Amino acid sequence: MSLHVFFLYVATWTVVALTPGPAVFCAMAQATRHGFRSSLAGVAGIQAGNALFFLCVALGLATLLATASTAFSVLRMAGAIYLFYLGVRIIVSTLRRNAPVAGIISGSPGTAPSRRGLFWQGLLIQVTNPKALLFVSALLPQFLDQERPVLLQLAILMAATVAVDFAVLSGYALFAERGAKSFRASRFSIWLERFFGAALVFFGLKLLLARK
Repeated sequence: MSLHVFFLYVATWTVVALTPGPAVFCAMAQATRHGFRSSLAGVAGIQAGNALFFLCVALGLATLLATASTAFSVLRMAGAIYLFYLGVRIIVSTLRRNAPVAGIISGSPGTAPSRRGLFWQGLLIQVTNPKALLFVSALLPQFLDQERPVLLQLAILMAATVAVDFAVLSGYALFAERGAKSFRASRFSIWLERFFGAALVFFGLKLLLARK
């Protein structure tokens, strides 16, 4: 893999990372509710999912998933249900008027999950999205030089993917937290939180209806 190809991959993945999807809204929702620093745990979980994608590609499991319709459907449904669950939970939490909204928006600490819990949220959102795995497995071969060690190239591309994705998602999370703090005193902050929850529900339904 030449340096030119490597930078082309970095540019391609930057565009992919910037495109709003479940991972983006997960990072933004966590930052809005629990603060930027805590959301980095969720971003790290998403990157752990990306690393697992590369491992699956290296082991040929992505190809196996592409041909196993039952496994694909089970993983797709699990991912859809989890996204729907997280989204609905966020929305419901804003509708409980008898208690203050937990998180950075209300300015109260509330009952926040541990950073380990946020990490697992990010990881589960990523690994239960089979469409993301199939996309990675289809993208990578276009940047691999078959005449050079493939595993080394995969390791390099994985490091680049994690670095770019972490930077982009952290930027989204920081933007969300700053926005939440700006609108803390208004009802718009609650609607911002509901928007992130609705986005997760939307992507859950979209994943549920997805086909290979």
